[in-house]
Amino acid sequence: MQICSVCSEQPPKYRCPSCKIRYCSLGCYKKHKDSCLPVEKPATSNPESKDAAGSAEPLSLDDLLHEDDVIDKVPPQRLQLLGQSTELRDLLCNPHLRQLLRSVDDAESKASAMKAAMQEPLFVEFADRCLKVVEGEDNALSSSD
Repeated sequence: MQICSVCSEQPPKYRCPSCKIRYCSLGCYKKHKDSCLPVEKPATSNPESKDAAGSAEPLSLDDLLHEDDVIDKVPPQRLQLLGQSTELRDLLCNPHLRQLLRSVDDAESKASAMKAAMQEPLFVEFADRCLKVVEGEDNALSSSD
C-alpha cells in the first residue's frame, strides 16, 4: 500500500503534475510545492507519443489503477479478456465504430463525446459487449464460433 510522499501517514489521493509524487491532501501539496522539482520529460522524436494537447503525458495503467477516487475499477486480468473476444474483434472491423471510438478518444470533453456516441446503436452494442466481457457475463468468450 502506498503512503503520502509528504507526510508518510495517509494513503495518497493525488499526484503532483510537475514531479509526479503522490500526496494525500491540500496541506501536503502546499508543503510540497515549495520544494517541488519537476521531472524532465525525455525527448522523443515520435509525435504520436504526445496527447492531443501536444505536451502533457497521458495517464499510464499504473496511474489509473492507483487512483483512490475511482470506484469502478476493472482488474487488468479482466481487461485482457477484451482482447480475447471474437465478437468484439468483429465489431471493431466496422469503420463507423472505429471512427466513433477515435472521436471519443480525441475529444477534449470525454463526457460530452461519450454522451454523443451513446446515441449510436453500434456504439451502445460495443459498450454493452465490453461490459459483458469484463463483468464475466461472457463466460463462453464467443466459443460458439
